[in-house]
Amino acid sequence: MLSKRNIWLLKIVLFLFALNFLTLCLYFTSHSKPPSSSPSSVNHHFNGHNHRYLKPWPILPSYLPWSHHSPPPLSSCEAYFGNGFSDRRDLFGDQSGGGGGGGWFRCWYSDTLQSSVCEGGRIRMDPGRVLMSRGAERLEEVIGRKEEEELPRFQNGAFEVDGGPGFRGSPRRLVADELLDRYVPRGGIGTHTMRDLFGSARIVGSDHFECQRWVEEPTLLVTRFEYANLFHTVTDWYSAYVSSRVTGLPNRPNVIFVDGHCTYAMELMGENEKCKVGALSFSVVKIGFGGLLENDMTKGPMEETWKALFSSLRYAKNFSGPVCFRHAIFSPLGYETALFKGLSEEINCHGASAHDLWQNPDDQRTARLSEFGEMIRASFGFPVNRHRVEKPVSGYNVLFVRREDYLAHPRHGGKVESRLSNEQEVFDSLNNWASNHHVCKVNLVNGLFAHMPMKEQVRAIQDASVIIGAHGAGLTHIVSALPKTVILEIISSHYRRPHFALIARWKGLEYHAINLEGSHAKPEIVIDELSSIIEEPGMLTSVWL
Repeated sequence: MLSKRNIWLLKIVLFLFALNFLTLCLYFTSHSKPPSSSPSSVNHHFNGHNHRYLKPWPILPSYLPWSHHSPPPLSSCEAYFGNGFSDRRDLFGDQSGGGGGGGWFRCWYSDTLQSSVCEGGRIRMDPGRVLMSRGAERLEEVIGRKEEEELPRFQNGAFEVDGGPGFRGSPRRLVADELLDRYVPRGGIGTHTMRDLFGSARIVGSDHFECQRWVEEPTLLVTRFEYANLFHTVTDWYSAYVSSRVTGLPNRPNVIFVDGHCTYAMELMGENEKCKVGALSFSVVKIGFGGLLENDMTKGPMEETWKALFSSLRYAKNFSGPVCFRHAIFSPLGYETALFKGLSEEINCHGASAHDLWQNPDDQRTARLSEFGEMIRASFGFPVNRHRVEKPVSGYNVLFVRREDYLAHPRHGGKVESRLSNEQEVFDSLNNWASNHHVCKVNLVNGLFAHMPMKEQVRAIQDASVIIGAHGAGLTHIVSALPKTVILEIISSHYRRPHFALIARWKGLEYHAINLEGSHAKPEIVIDELSSIIEEPGMLTSVWL
């Protein structure tokens, strides 16, 4: 017969087992299904078409459910970085799935970010009414082209929504000015392309809603600004990822660029040539666009990542005529994300693990950037279920993110403005110090990111124990860094901006800064700071498996 103590212990074990089982069920359910607040009409509007051509969402350790059931508090971390898009506004049509045969359109508004994620069904895009360059050209073909030529200008009817058989009369505006002011405010953005897109959209009767080509799967429509800059591109990636989650997409959507930017291909070397990164070397090969793209070209690292994150990629002007979408999602501009807004307003958030937040919710902590970083790593095929263990190790990877000259866009002269005038001297001094470091082995990795495919850039970030570099867009990669990675930023007095200190804080990474007078760094000061980081108690007994 079991004693009372053993019975009590057995009850505890059974309770913990049941609790763990329930947690796993909730986790996998939230990964495999859209939130219940997503319209039941999504499946209805797809008329039974499946999503076999779309990539599934990877399982991410830092994932937490995206739900509309309990809106987060205003200006909380979840409102900034997660599902603060909780104010639903149905602008047209029947989202209940009850029939009618027409289209639908609605927006999810965030009072914290002052922007909306909008979506709709039976939407027609006419590229002929979108005035912009074709886009996706090779960079060298369009040198000197003005930015205004690449940004879209929408004629009335560039986008149309099927009004259904009951809609009579002339086409009318989808979104009136007062609703645009409320749900898609211009803010400080001079050219707000998404607002202009919605302003041009019209509702038309079914007899005028003609489609020769349909895109059956959910599709994200994105307009990019400063597309050759990694920081701004990451804000676009994040906005697209959030839009996909907010609208409850069960799989990764297609992406269409509603802009005319050329393909950004940094000066990659020819096929089978070798690029060296410290002791690492890899082949750089030319990879053509796949998926929905019709034209054949060398894919730059930014487009490479869009293609990895989502199911397929295409430029709007690549369509030869009008195209209709069963389900279109309109991603807010990168300027409207917390990553950008944090540069000018206080966002009191700190990174935390999803496990901790699941057990102890906290409005001032977030795991969303860690979730996003895992999404990037998983999209390139890297494992994300890695756990930190304590064991002796033989050394560290210290990644030095370099700034190099490269041709970024048609208006760029090919020269990168120096943020660290003696960068090579600092690197050489660190390399000499690392070679003679006796406490532990230090592998100094030469991060020549301007000449590396994006997958290799992400690999270098995830393998780094310490990431060091001058203030520059390349440091935005720390969104993909693993927990316990340490960041050391060298900051010129001419570029004292908080970009990477903020990302480190929002991810919960340890951050150090060396503030310079001017742009010249004394190598011995950099070495001393790096030495103090590496020799911190506990650092020498940690490794990622």
